[in-house]
Amino acid sequence: MPAGKKAKKKSRAHAAGPAHTEQAGLSKRPVWQGQLRLSLVSCPVALFGATSRSNDIAFHLINPETNNRIRMVPTDPDTGPVDRASLVRGFEITKNHYVIVKPEELDAVKLETTDTIEIERFVDAADIDRMFWNTPYFLLPNEKGAVEAYTVIRAALEETGRIALGRVVMHTRERLVAIEPRDRGLLVYTLRMRDEVANPKTAFAGIPAARPDKKMVEIAKRIIEQKEGPFEPEQFKDRYEAALRDLIRRKDKGERVITAEPVEERENVIDLMDALKKSLKHKGRARETERRIKRRARAR
Repeated sequence: MPAGKKAKKKSRAHAAGPAHTEQAGLSKRPVWQGQLRLSLVSCPVALFGATSRSNDIAFHLINPETNNRIRMVPTDPDTGPVDRASLVRGFEITKNHYVIVKPEELDAVKLETTDTIEIERFVDAADIDRMFWNTPYFLLPNEKGAVEAYTVIRAALEETGRIALGRVVMHTRERLVAIEPRDRGLLVYTLRMRDEVANPKTAFAGIPAARPDKKMVEIAKRIIEQKEGPFEPEQFKDRYEAALRDLIRRKDKGERVITAEPVEERENVIDLMDALKKSLKHKGRARETERRIKRRARAR
């Protein structure tokens, strides 16, 4: 049987389309294990990813002649394909000039924070610019005997209303982390370093300092009020991903792919005041009615 037919037959077993869950699950393996230390108090803990990309659709490169997935083979430009296991790490100093670093040399650079999150400082959450917040993790006790010290640290953070700052080595880098109480446990965010965050003043330097028209601002504020509401992440779906999943399902079932209707272009209103007024008129009545219904529901 030709390779193409084999691949096609195999895909029929997945006619339901690519798997998708509404909520990400806890990672099965910790990304880091070690000690959480507050002065002389310490306990064994483990970091688990709090977010997941497992629901994302990932495409592979396929040879259309055989329907086989293409494998990327490490290749030396002079000698050809090489065994991946034989490769070493190198840092480019100048063009085509590399410093080779061996695994045992990397091990020799280990810091205390390789195996320990040492809490160094306590700050108010408002003091940390949101540009520095990075990836969230769940910090969990790693042994039964660790629970007491763990819960003491969590309760102290909750009652003082502080964020703990520490450092930990993950993925060959020492990272600054923020630790905060969440439900019964501790949530850890890696924080970006100063040299990773661009200066907003430099980015916005070209925007003129002139104040906008007060009437226009008032109308814009009213539009904001009409659209205000609680943060409900479950209300926001990735519509493009849903369309991709539907496309894959249709093709897997052998259905004809329907071309999407062209997106209707909105009226190009050049006058800013006119555009603001039209926006207010368009959404005003419906949104005000919706807000009244929600107020009544909360009052009950």
